[in-house]
Amino acid sequence: MLRLAVRVRREDADIALAELLALAPGGVEEVDDGDVVEYAVYGAAGELPALPALRAAAGEALVDVSTSEVADDWDTRWREFHRPVVVGPLRLRAPWHGLGSADALDVVIDPGQAFGTGAHPTTRLCLEALCDVAPTGGLVDVGCGSGVLAIAAARLGWAPVLGLDHERESVEATTENAAVNGVGIEVRRHDLREGPVPAAPTVVANLLRPLLLALTFTVSPRTLVAGGLLAHEGDEIAAAMARHGLRARRRLEREGWIAVMFATAGPSDLRNTQVR
Repeated sequence: MLRLAVRVRREDADIALAELLALAPGGVEEVDDGDVVEYAVYGAAGELPALPALRAAAGEALVDVSTSEVADDWDTRWREFHRPVVVGPLRLRAPWHGLGSADALDVVIDPGQAFGTGAHPTTRLCLEALCDVAPTGGLVDVGCGSGVLAIAAARLGWAPVLGLDHERESVEATTENAAVNGVGIEVRRHDLREGPVPAAPTVVANLLRPLLLALTFTVSPRTLVAGGLLAHEGDEIAAAMARHGLRARRRLEREGWIAVMFATAGPSDLRNTQVR
């Protein structure tokens, strides 16, 4: 078994990912390393190009490419590295993990789908933010990926919940995971560069900076949780959201990543409005 890895600066990650998905349309492994992101795909000899270590170009981005051999039992050993993630009342786990306490709100996501399980700092920050917002009315998850945030929102009490993603594989993964978790979520494809976010009281968008800057609304949500940001990008996103009548109310930070909570309404709509 071969592992083809591509390392790229975070600001160029979306370009490299788009190129790599041509080899693995079903998804890739993502490893965060500060200012650098590593994407990897796995395949048997002959399925992936056997490349030497090199520096190449993906669009205008420079990437470091490497290929390595993986032990034959990699498909079972990797499970040892996944642990349940607990955020507030939520417990995110893989299918092979046992149930937690009776009070936990269980969210089951299969890491094998390679769309995200809730362990990445950006996802955890968005989950922390959602746990601090009163679930009143509907919620839209923009860029739903595997459906972690949409499913968690449904568990926390939002209804109806709508998941949007440009990638067909993400729509399928969210639909499947919602069924496994027994929650009713509408999921559909949506290109946020071509149309506004559907109206809802709460919107969560765990996206990279360029996509967050592209967000538009027919009606601004009462609460917006914007994740996927490096710490230095928060002020730019806050200025962009101010044009939609959204004011930054709280900033959460973990391992160099931030999520920003925005609101158009008064302090009573947020359980914790302290900016930090």
